[in-house]
Amino acid sequence: MNQLSQRDAQRIARHAAAADIAGFLHPVQQALLHRRGWLTMLAPRAAGGTELSLPQVVRLEQAVAAVDGSMGWVLTLCAGAGWFAGFLSPALARQIIGTPRACLAGSGAPTGYADEDGDGYRITGRWDYASGAPMATHFTLNAVLRVNGQPLLDAQGAPRIRAFLVPAALVQVEDNWRSIGMRASASHSYRIDNAWVSKDHGFTISPDTATADGPLYRFPFYSLAYVTLAANVAGMASHFIELARECTHRRNKGMALLEEKEQNLQAARAGFHAVLDRSWAQIAAGGTLTDEDMLAIQTRSLTLVATARAAVNDLYPYCGLYAAHQDSPINRVWRDFHTASQHSLLLPA
Repeated sequence: MNQLSQRDAQRIARHAAAADIAGFLHPVQQALLHRRGWLTMLAPRAAGGTELSLPQVVRLEQAVAAVDGSMGWVLTLCAGAGWFAGFLSPALARQIIGTPRACLAGSGAPTGYADEDGDGYRITGRWDYASGAPMATHFTLNAVLRVNGQPLLDAQGAPRIRAFLVPAALVQVEDNWRSIGMRASASHSYRIDNAWVSKDHGFTISPDTATADGPLYRFPFYSLAYVTLAANVAGMASHFIELARECTHRRNKGMALLEEKEQNLQAARAGFHAVLDRSWAQIAAGGTLTDEDMLAIQTRSLTLVATARAAVNDLYPYCGLYAAHQDSPINRVWRDFHTASQHSLLLPA
């Protein structure tokens, strides 16, 4: 069950082209994200989120990306940031998730500093690629911890890094997202200049530090990242194949290739979901994932992405000049696909 109704899919699709031109999600698309509670679907119920199961989340993200890549990406990245509420103090989590039109955006790169200052930290830095930045009420970030201007080191001598979640009022968004695709994701940079936050705005992502009890917060972070990102790429590839069918119907070789690539993608998707469902059942039953389990998730995710890449790249030449026209739907999907699949986690092993 992907939880995406035909009516909602039509609403998303109707405004995708306008959002691409405008450089951010259309107001109707934004309203739908909030009305359905999708941006907080990974946040704890106790904090006001819906705390869906991970297989439900992944299937929904895949379905949305199969209609509009940018909206699927914003949904995935912002809902993923909402997952961090499960590692905050319950009171702060309720405050953040309870914010009207709550939306969390952010970046995972440790490109800032957090200097200890009394009962909190002063944060300074600049971070890139915060998808959904214009609608964010809060931002997540990673920062190097410092005392008296000197980085704190861990047992291996490396700088200690801590995650933080801060209100958007402390953040300056830089309107600099100029990619060929995923234009409506508005994945802008942002910076913070010497802003103070209390220590409870910092958190550690680990099953041992989760403050929420559900199985979502015992699922390994990187495994969650792999399955949600791969689902987006698979959704966009499905959309491309659907549109390519209209372009290749007069080319016998192209149609034969399309059927082959569609079958390959379906098989890779089935294997991907089988591993995801099995892993989730294991966590939901109170178990943990072994290194072998996590490697299986990563491998199935990257196999799905590789199969999607092969489908899009091999079919594109058979789609004619129409597919090269920047205003055509298939060109937008092609641009979105090749932008999203550049994510560092999705690069070939």
